[in-house]
Amino acid sequence: MQPTRGHRCVPHTADVRIEAWAPDRAGCVAEAVAALVGSFTEADGAPPRAERVFHAPPAADEDLLVAVLDEVIFRMETTDELPLATEVIDNGVDGLLVRWRTTATTDLDLTGAVPKAVSLHELRFGPDGDGWSCAVTLDV
Repeated sequence: MQPTRGHRCVPHTADVRIEAWAPDRAGCVAEAVAALVGSFTEADGAPPRAERVFHAPPAADEDLLVAVLDEVIFRMETTDELPLATEVIDNGVDGLLVRWRTTATTDLDLTGAVPKAVSLHELRFGPDGDGWSCAVTLDV
């Protein structure tokens, strides 16, 4: 039996594939962010250094998920920071408001290939049984 909230990496031929699930859309997005970061780093013990906010404007569910994950990759590449914790606020109308506690990439140990982009191939995000789930391929 799968826990009500979580994430994992699953085998994939050349890239990285992540799956996430939660009782609601916002929680699933937060779990997907954790899966993305966890796919290539070890964050245990890293100190939080800043708080950041990102607004993903209203869009289709899959587009919202991609926007948030793309923002994580963009911030990693441009500001050398990654989220340690993610809170997603979803009022169902205004898109998603994402709050991150971040750390410097230099504070993390790399354990895998660093994602360069979110692939739209086989992207899945939506209601699933009693909650929400997603599956995303990350180009490395």
